[in-house]
Amino acid sequence: QVQLVESGGGLVQPGGSLRLSCAASASIFRSYAMGWYRQAPGKQRELVATISRTGTTDSVDSVKGRFTISRDNAKNTVYLQMNSLKPEDTAVYYCNTVQEGGIWDWGQGTQVTVSS
Repeated sequence: QVQLVESGGGLVQPGGSLRLSCAASASIFRSYAMGWYRQAPGKQRELVATISRTGTTDSVDSVKGRFTISRDNAKNTVYLQMNSLKPEDTAVYYCNTVQEGGIWDWGQGTQVTVSS
């Protein structure tokens, strides 16, 4: 079983930036498309950005142009650069595979709070 550890969240003012990291415990990570998900209070978890094994990226319209996903397969790590943050981006952010909406146990996530 692969373990996922997210980090990099925090409290930021609207318009600010954060860079999230997600480290996987095994190199099998490299064989999977990965995604960043988020869950706001009282809402379902949603997939916001994806990256294929070879680096092709996609994102939902609400974050397009503001969030950038990337990966370093040598470090078994996926990143999410978040710019121009808005209060509606406030959520706990998780990473997992895109396949089946996440096939590995969920990590603890990292809290992102956008507030003035």
